Amino acid sequence: MAKSEYVARVAVIGCGHWGKNLVRNFSELGALSAVVDPRADVAAAFAQKYDVPALRLDEVLATDSITAVVIAVPAELHAKIALEAIAAGKDVYVEKPVALNLDDANAIAQAANKAGRVLMVGHLLQYHPAFEALLASVRKGDLGTLRYAYSNRVSTGIFRVEENALWSLAPHDFSLMLALFDEEPDQVHGTGGGWVTPGIEDEYRVDMTFPSGGRAHVFASWLHPFKEQRLVVVGEKAMAVFEDTNTDKEQKLLMYRHQIDRSTGRPVPVKAAPEPIPYDMEAEPLRQECAHFLQCCDTREDPRTNAAEAQAVLRAMIMAGQA
Repeated sequence: MAKSEYVARVAVIGCGHWGKNLVRNFSELGALSAVVDPRADVAAAFAQKYDVPALRLDEVLATDSITAVVIAVPAELHAKIALEAIAAGKDVYVEKPVALNLDDANAIAQAANKAGRVLMVGHLLQYHPAFEALLASVRKGDLGTLRYAYSNRVSTGIFRVEENALWSLAPHDFSLMLALFDEEPDQVHGTGGGWVTPGIEDEYRVDMTFPSGGRAHVFASWLHPFKEQRLVVVGEKAMAVFEDTNTDKEQKLLMYRHQIDRSTGRPVPVKAAPEPIPYDMEAEPLRQECAHFLQCCDTREDPRTNAAEAQAVLRAMIMAGQA
């Protein structure tokens, strides 16, 4: 394990599909102290690979040298484990969504605030260097007032049976939209369809409007012929495209300074060549996210994706699911 520049020491709870990536990153950052997984053979394998003990959750919570927990378990368990960890004096990183209902999300936030614990939610794309550059450009006014944005997060599989495409795929996109428009939507409408597993929507479409007049659209599907992760932002002065699945890093984040010529009395488009927006092409988003959590634990600063951000995302998603 690498030498750590951080004081915080973490246990990762859940070594599954996504948890294994968190284990690797916290180990490489030198902050991993233990792993937890209900499958004894899986826990033992990760413990051996990363040279840390495999513990039970209660053992982690009773170990003073472990100052934080990273929760990567099914979403229905987030609230229970997060509340237990906060009660045990641990800082908490919990994967998205923070919880499946607002009562649980509010309880986690209130408990963390009362106990003075760091609470961070894993909205990964907020830490993608390309999105960071895009958001900075929006905040500087490079695009002007935002008119609308849309995101496609589609692929073939992985087919979930415990949650639909909205809850499995779209939390990232809700988080990005709320950050771009810097406000919560006042109207959210969502609809989806399911064919693979009865009662589980394989695709979901969401429309949002914001008090400032902007609009956002999200399309999430795991029943799609190809993989695409694309975010388009249209402003009054320029447009931008963040295409995370583009393998050419130079083309992953582009600005289009198209104009509209009204001199003839009719609007005519004047197209401009796309311009790459500079960003750190070597940084790994998950590494940046994990490092941010450790930094917040050490400095006691509020994480970028904190309780308030997670609650806002959850409110919007619940509106989409009820529409």
